Formats: sequence, structure tokens, C-alpha cells
Amino acid sequence: MTDPLSPTSSAAQSPGGRRLREGLIAVLAPVTACLTALVGLTAWTTAGAAGTPARIEVGIGRVFLPYADRERTAAFFRITNTGGSGDQLVSVTSPVVESVMLSRHERGAGADSMRMAPSAEIPAGSTLEMTPSTLDVMMTVKGRWRVGDAVPFVLHFRHSGPVQAVAFVVRPGS
Repeated sequence: MTDPLSPTSSAAQSPGGRRLREGLIAVLAPVTACLTALVGLTAWTTAGAAGTPARIEVGIGRVFLPYADRERTAAFFRITNTGGSGDQLVSVTSPVVESVMLSRHERGAGADSMRMAPSAEIPAGSTLEMTPSTLDVMMTVKGRWRVGDAVPFVLHFRHSGPVQAVAFVVRPGS
């Protein structure tokens, strides 16, 4: 007759074996899920679907010469995002102007208007071309400017950070 507590009895092996199996299953499930996620993310990144950060380039801008002794004018830039993620222009600053804001031209029923724009989207792989009839940088000028003067600006982006730019003073309409 066999001893019920001896190592060779099935009663002694069953609880320990069952605990081992249950422990392995408990560990195996999260490890398998993590490995599956890692393989999927690696494939997604390798294929280029994960995207790259925004890469912002600001071209040389132009700023209209204020006329008729007015202090307000507008600047225009061409902003290109060659990266794989979108970005936002959130503000513009300049040491040679008093107040600066982004403004958007809006066409309405019977009248056009201009409104402050809190930001401007620059989607991945696209270009934002500022014009008098779309988006511009409205400002109050300090001092007198002449055609050809270089005006320094800093364009601030949500993800890419600040980008220094220059705009040259031109006559309106040129």
C-alpha cells in the first residue's frame, strides 16, 4: 500500500502541479500580450506609419510699409511643415513692434471682417501661405520704416518651439 503523502502519490503531485500550471498561465498571458504589442509597434514604426516630429521651415517674409502716417500694418510668411506630424503657430513676437497678433480675414454676407486668430494649423507635409485675404500677422509699428528694411520676428509653434524669421518691408500690393 502506498503512503498518501509520499512524493510518488498522485494526490501529492496534483496540487503542486496545478499551482505551477496556473502560475505559468498567469505569467504567460501578460507576457504574450506585451510581446504582441511590441511586435506590432515595431512593424508600425518600421513601415513609417508612426510619423516623425513636425519640421517647420519659415521662408523670408514680407511686411507692408505703413502708409498715410498709420502705425498698423501686416506681415506675411510662408510656413512649411516637412515632418510627419502637424503643428500649430501659436504666437509671433518681434523686438521692433509694439503689439502683434495673428489675424484671419473672413468673408461675410455683404461685408468682410478681420478677427484675431488664436493659432494656425500647419498639417504634416503641407504649407501655410499667409496672404492679406487669409491669415496674417497684424502689428503696431515702432518708428519709421522704409522699403527694404529687414524686420526680425520669432514665430512660436506649439511643438517645434520658436523659429526666427525675417520679413522685408515692401509696398502694399507688391
